[in-house]
Amino acid sequence: QVQVVESGGGLVQAGGSLRLSCAASGSIVNTIVMAWYRQAPGKQRELVATITRGGSTNYADSVKGRFTISRDSGKNTVYLQMYSLKPEDTAVYYCNAGSPFNSGAPGSTWGQGTQVTVSS
Repeated sequence: QVQVVESGGGLVQAGGSLRLSCAASGSIVNTIVMAWYRQAPGKQRELVATITRGGSTNYADSVKGRFTISRDSGKNTVYLQMYSLKPEDTAVYYCNAGSPFNSGAPGSTWGQGTQVTVSS
């Protein structure tokens, strides 16, 4: 069993920054790939960034150059540092933990989500 708990959301002005944290516990295999997703009102959940246990990262085009995903494997904690935030970044951000075979898919583990609101 894997559990993930997010923290760090909040309200910030456009151009500001926030750092989200996700603490994962449980199976090592099912925390190989950690990811951040987001869902804005009325929109589908979308991938923001992923990071493997080996440190390989992947970003959505909309956040490249502004967001950085990192991982403290010793603590099994993943961070999403967000800079130059825009109103369109407003969403509920979800942490996801999975294996290379089910990241973001059924069988992976989702956190409860943390709200990020960017005011213009």
